[in-house]
Amino acid sequence: MGCSIMVLACMLEVESKQNGETMELNTLSAVTPIDGRYSKATLKLREIFSEYGLIRRRAIVEVTWLIRLADTREIDDIPPLSDAGRKKLNSLIDNFSMTDAERVKEIEATTNHDVKAVEYWLKESISGDGDLKELSEFFHFACTSEDINNLAYALMLKEGRDLLINLELHVAEHLRKFSQELAGVPMLCRTHGQPATPSTMGKEFANVCHRLERQINQLNDIEVLGKLNGAVGNFNAHMTAYPNVDWEKMSRLTIESLGLHYNPYTTQIEPHDYIAELCHNIQRINTISIDLSRDIWSYISIGYFTQKVVATEVGSSTMPHKVNPIDFENAEGNYGIANALLSHFAEKLPISRWQRDLSDSTVLRNLGSAFGYCFIACASLLRGLNKIQIDEQRLAADLDNNWEVLAEPIQTVMRRYDVEKPYEKLKELTRGKKINQQILIEFIESLDIPASAKKELQALTPATYIGNAEDKAKNI
Repeated sequence: MGCSIMVLACMLEVESKQNGETMELNTLSAVTPIDGRYSKATLKLREIFSEYGLIRRRAIVEVTWLIRLADTREIDDIPPLSDAGRKKLNSLIDNFSMTDAERVKEIEATTNHDVKAVEYWLKESISGDGDLKELSEFFHFACTSEDINNLAYALMLKEGRDLLINLELHVAEHLRKFSQELAGVPMLCRTHGQPATPSTMGKEFANVCHRLERQINQLNDIEVLGKLNGAVGNFNAHMTAYPNVDWEKMSRLTIESLGLHYNPYTTQIEPHDYIAELCHNIQRINTISIDLSRDIWSYISIGYFTQKVVATEVGSSTMPHKVNPIDFENAEGNYGIANALLSHFAEKLPISRWQRDLSDSTVLRNLGSAFGYCFIACASLLRGLNKIQIDEQRLAADLDNNWEVLAEPIQTVMRRYDVEKPYEKLKELTRGKKINQQILIEFIESLDIPASAKKELQALTPATYIGNAEDKAKNI
């Protein structure tokens, strides 16, 4: 079996060479739509979740740790940093370029170890600097690769989360705007797909706005954790070299200086529980957005919303009249892909055999894909929200065609005045039947209830039977 696979791989390589040179990477040759068709929506993620972004953040962690070691003054073997030396170290981070990342990859080609390549690049970068010569061997001091990696990924996730929250807040702003603008526009609700008690379109947007903002706040509150405690989480090497240093404190201060939270109990890896929390939270945001996308799609299908027409766009390749709700369909599909990835991350990443296995490494490299699909979906949803326009006449006609929804308030008032079998009487009058205003007026007139109550019920219409929906929508 192994031999056959190797033969197949060789055949594919030969075939590729015979067919010409490898395609250059651009939006047309990209394997995934994240960097291809939808690349405009994900450009901001490249600096964060790319290989370049990971290498740069590894360098940030390495330099931050070295500066902390030098500044502590608890280790006599490490000389204090000169102003020039500190400036040089900070410049390695501040001016980190694609050329630097490429040099790291060149070193990795020899070392076959990505984190060690960063360490060697840093040593190489200061090799001619007299102020830093004595510090060179304290790069990566007492660190396992995961000390560097977990903090680098934490920085990536923190920045990615902030960008995602900002994007989701734009969605929430649109929903709030719709809530208030459409607060008093009555609409027929549908429970189980059937005509039901009315609300207002603004209140329905307010429901989603509230749900979304609640999840955004929870996402913002999740602590992004990090560890910097050696091979199995006990500072073994640190304490052997310098037993009198407060390594716990030094580790915590380093991690907090990066804007992260310190996790005091780990094995070789930070256990990734916070990543699962982030993933589950983002999943909930995406699920709410899928729910919204499907509802608006449905409202468009029954005419509650129309879509702004762009003269040059084609809705269907064969039906010229169509304006398809493609933005909401695109959003639904991409949110679904994101959730599939996020679900795997949340289930897999907190699991590691004994003190460490490497199965999380390749999974972590795909975090950016999940964020990419979230960004693509969010951009589509925003595009769709910017196109829809309410058709109040269509909503009003739907209400006027469903007077039977007033069976609920009538039988409820009948209960107040102790009318016998109120539910059953309204069921007999309305169930499975189309009734009109006049039929209800006559029914109300026949009831043994006070005249004032009759008057109020007879004045009620499906469009005015909206409870406090308008106030709720205005106050979101």
